[in-house]
Amino acid sequence: MTDILILTHSEYCPPAYLADVLDAAGCAYQVLRADHGELNGIDLDRPKAVAIMGGPMSVNDPLPWLDTELAAIAHLLKREVPMIGHCLGGQLLAKALGAPIAPMGYTESGWQIMTRCDQVQPSPWLEHVPDQFAIFQWHGDTFAVPEGAQPLLSSPWCANQGFSWGDKVLALQGHPEMTEALVREWLTDWYHLLDETQPSQQSQEVMLEQLPRRVAELNQVAAGFYRRWLGLAGLN
Repeated sequence: MTDILILTHSEYCPPAYLADVLDAAGCAYQVLRADHGELNGIDLDRPKAVAIMGGPMSVNDPLPWLDTELAAIAHLLKREVPMIGHCLGGQLLAKALGAPIAPMGYTESGWQIMTRCDQVQPSPWLEHVPDQFAIFQWHGDTFAVPEGAQPLLSSPWCANQGFSWGDKVLALQGHPEMTEALVREWLTDWYHLLDETQPSQQSQEVMLEQLPRRVAELNQVAAGFYRRWLGLAGLN
C-alpha cells in the first residue's frame, strides 16, 4: 500500500488529471474502487493523503459499500489526513461531517463560473485562483456546509460549491480533475442524460467550445489544489 490513496466509484470517474500530477511528481499512489468493496481490509492508518473522486450514485442511496466508505472517511478525518473530495467525493466528506446532501431538483452541467466566498477570511486553498473562475460540473445533488467548516465557493446554480474543514480537508462539488479526453468521453457516452433546454445545463457545443484552453485553465486551478493537498501530507 502507498502513502496516497485514491477512492473511485465508477470507471467514468477516474483520477484523470490528478493522476497526471502525481505521475509528474513521481508520487506512488493506489486507486481503489470503493463500489467494488476494495476498501475492505485496507489499513486506514497508513495513508498520508486521500483523494475521493466522483460517481453517478447519490450518497443517500441504500448501498452497503457507501456505509463502509463513510466509516473509512470518518476514521481518516479523526487521523487528520489531508483529503480532497471531487463531486460525489465532496458530498461524502460533507455527510461524514454531519451535513445533509439533497437533490437540487435539476442538473448543473458544463463550465460553470465559481465565485469565491472567503473574502472575510481568505483561504490558503484558494490563494492561486482569482475571484471568479470556471470548474466543470455535472451533478444533481448538493451538500450543505458542515458546522464548523468554511464556505469557499458558489455558482449561480449551486450555492455550496466548496468548503474546507480544519486546515487539511477540501470538498468540491465540481470536477477539477477533468481532462480533454474525459470531457469528450462523458459527452459521447452520457450526454443523453442531459437536457440542454434547461438553463442550468450547457449544450454539448458550448461544453466543447475552446476545450483545450478551458481544460488548460482548469488544470492550473486543479494543480494548485493538488499541490497544497500533497504539501499538507509532506509529499511534495
